[in-house]
Amino acid sequence: MVEGSAWHSTVESGGDVLEIADLRIDTTSGGRPIIKGVDLRLRQGELLALVGESGSGKTTVGLAVLGRFRRGLTHVGGTVTVHPSNHTSAAVMTDLGEEALRRLRGSRVSYIPQDPALSLNPAMRVGEQISEVLEIHEFGADDAERTERVRGVLREVGLPDDDAYRRRWPHELSGGQQQRIGIAMAFAMYPDVLVLDEPTTGLDVSTQAVVLETIREMTVKNSVAGLYITHDLAVVAEIADRVAVMLQGELVEEGPTADVLGAPQHRYTRTLLAAVPDLAGKNNIGEFEARRKAVQAAEAGEAVRPATTSTSRDADTAAAPATEAASGDPLLEVRDVSLSYGTKQVLTSVDLTLRTGECTLLLGESGSGKTTLSRAIAGLLDHWSGSVRYREEELPRSTRRRSLAQRQDIQYVFQSPFSSLNPRRTLGQSLAVPLEMSGELSASQRRERVREALDSVRLGRSFFDRRPGDLSGGERQRAAIARALVNMPRVLVCDEITSALDVSVQASIIDLLSHLRQERGLSMLFVTHNIALARHVAERVAVLDHGVIVDDGPTDQVLTAPSHSYTEELLQNIPTL
Repeated sequence: MVEGSAWHSTVESGGDVLEIADLRIDTTSGGRPIIKGVDLRLRQGELLALVGESGSGKTTVGLAVLGRFRRGLTHVGGTVTVHPSNHTSAAVMTDLGEEALRRLRGSRVSYIPQDPALSLNPAMRVGEQISEVLEIHEFGADDAERTERVRGVLREVGLPDDDAYRRRWPHELSGGQQQRIGIAMAFAMYPDVLVLDEPTTGLDVSTQAVVLETIREMTVKNSVAGLYITHDLAVVAEIADRVAVMLQGELVEEGPTADVLGAPQHRYTRTLLAAVPDLAGKNNIGEFEARRKAVQAAEAGEAVRPATTSTSRDADTAAAPATEAASGDPLLEVRDVSLSYGTKQVLTSVDLTLRTGECTLLLGESGSGKTTLSRAIAGLLDHWSGSVRYREEELPRSTRRRSLAQRQDIQYVFQSPFSSLNPRRTLGQSLAVPLEMSGELSASQRRERVREALDSVRLGRSFFDRRPGDLSGGERQRAAIARALVNMPRVLVCDEITSALDVSVQASIIDLLSHLRQERGLSMLFVTHNIALARHVAERVAVLDHGVIVDDGPTDQVLTAPSHSYTEELLQNIPTL
């Protein structure tokens, strides 16, 4: 390398395309190490999965590949080098200036974010957005050549390439289609390295299967080195050639996928694997927190009590909630519920029964109508027909017309905690709002009820004066659950509350809900697209397809002998370890 330059000659053909050597990143204030000497290498056409909990540093490493460091972090050592497969020189991304980095981002190194909305401009048609990438990097001699490349990359990701489709707006596409547009943009310039940051999080299993197949095919076909950042080890088993496991900024294990997932060497890897929900319900995911603390203590050289087995109470609640259907009386009865938006029929004659002390898992793909149904039940929508009976009494359609007791008894937990937590308010203030609206308690009683709710979700009273922005994703979701609990409800409607969480945080939330059900006798409607959670969460499963319940019964029955081909298809698309 020339002294003081970020460029040097490329490696021999077939060598490493991406080389991360002793990468070290600290906080700008205090100099606390965040990334501690990470070494990674990727070859052409290879997918390396970088896995670990939220906060392990995997996204920080991924962004460093693009030469980007988030506010509050600084690069203190090591290098990230991209060796272009068809160019005469390589780039040390950690040494380049901002102008040089802008030329490389999107051309030699591309990025696919977790949320496709982050990569798509809602005010631009999708074809124009792909074309814009080509124009910025001066691809092609004229508009005709760029148009042909746009059409070609759309075909490659399995989307129509005609004029009508290219003129569609992002909001006219499904989540899976939006993500494939993001993939098309990332591959438009034939990059050498692709960083994929949780690209299938939040997608249903069918859509996820299509996106994963697209990524795998495009990576191999275009000889791209892919760094796949994820917390979903089941997805890793489906797509990755190698796996690297991160814990608190360090790599603790790396190797071929079959070796790492089949015979993990590090305790932390084994702990992560144990937190993955499995269709058979054998993984005791509720034990994750104890196992994780034991691993961290061992890494710090502290003496710890073994956490490989549960006490009797923990074992009872951490395992699948029940293998037999709850025997309670019908508590909530949905009958002939239908809903449409204009000419689009969203729900059609839906029948559903939730019994006392029971959890029903409402399963379906994106667009199946499951969130619409759950919001109709909770009274958050009022333009539906049919009936919802609670304790043998018909409920008004809207919460505004329901009694105080009815509103308190049925509480809704949103997918995004920010839907119920005001970022400008402390948790204590946000959690007190439902109590203030009821007007039943004094100020001191409201404060005590909020503190009790924070205790019940294992946050603790010290969180009373903290704001949502100061919390991790899992902590925010616990706070949202606490807000629902302050009214002492009998029914919780949980709408995709674990879909954006890593397996470790998901495990702790599932364990929390299991404890709450046991302690408070809660009934629960658990809305999700993740069928692998069924035996860990619910006694019954109801499957919704295009607004119609196509399967409904005890969990074991639906999973082992589904009555509808749609359920069979969902089961076939589940990624497995």
